[in-house]
Amino acid sequence: MLTERCVLLWAYNHTLMSKTNTPYIGRFAPSPSGPLHFGSLVAALASYLDARACGGTWLVRMEDIDPPREPPGAADLILQALETYGLHWDRDVLLQSRRRVAYDDALATLRREQKLYPCTCTRKKLAGLNGVYPGYCRNVWQGAVPGEPHGLRLLCRDTTIHFQDRIQGEQSYNLAALGDFLLKRKDGLYAYQLAVCVDDAFQGVTHIVRGVDLLDSTPRQLYLQSQLSVAHPVYAHIPVITLGDGNKLSKQNHAPAIPLDNPRPTLMKALRALGLEPESGLQACTIADILDWGVQHWSLDNLLGKKALLLAALD
Repeated sequence: MLTERCVLLWAYNHTLMSKTNTPYIGRFAPSPSGPLHFGSLVAALASYLDARACGGTWLVRMEDIDPPREPPGAADLILQALETYGLHWDRDVLLQSRRRVAYDDALATLRREQKLYPCTCTRKKLAGLNGVYPGYCRNVWQGAVPGEPHGLRLLCRDTTIHFQDRIQGEQSYNLAALGDFLLKRKDGLYAYQLAVCVDDAFQGVTHIVRGVDLLDSTPRQLYLQSQLSVAHPVYAHIPVITLGDGNKLSKQNHAPAIPLDNPRPTLMKALRALGLEPESGLQACTIADILDWGVQHWSLDNLLGKKALLLAALD
């Protein structure tokens, strides 16, 4: 039943706590590096259906913190696509590009508590490490930071992070194996991990539904949330959509934009990607009716444990 699907638990450092008394607030947070493609639509739809099925609030946040990768007008195209597909948000869209003061405040707090350290490592030096920072700069700097360009890394203790994902099940990560991660880049731009944690806390986000490719970001975010003394959301990581060669459908792989002239077939396909089985006659209904059907039939049961779905298999 619906009430049973919305009784969720999260675990952090072996502590299990109920979230049932907290009003549901979900969000979809795309980066405007290109128009919305099918994989992103599936993620947005999953987040939307989960929020609506639980009677919650659904937000859209634009993660526009990397200007060199953001073509002009991409954010507007994403919002237009969401509206065309009936995915209407409940509050004003939050733009991360306007949140610099909040990010600086968070960094200042971590700096005062000696949880940050400057890092001057180049990409060349870190090549071949698979994104795991070995701590080269941990004990280099004493006192004031010199004028040399540097990023800021969060000092991660040898701690194991446990959490229960609603789709992928029990998860356990050792922070030492993930490495100290950047919160501010050497070029002065804020890192994803910092911005997402600060803004999830600011918006009161309680539930996050996103792709499984971000699963290993969750322990980092749980740890950073604890360092900032903010609440931990409940997480659900849906399977990613893959191409025939096994690669994720993404902007980097030149995924085409979803059609805006006839959204119904693509919306039906997205429902199937989420484990639902809409009747063929539903395609003749309005977008609102199709989404209402999706809300009424929403369940994560058909996605449990799945990591990927082949795009061709959804046709």
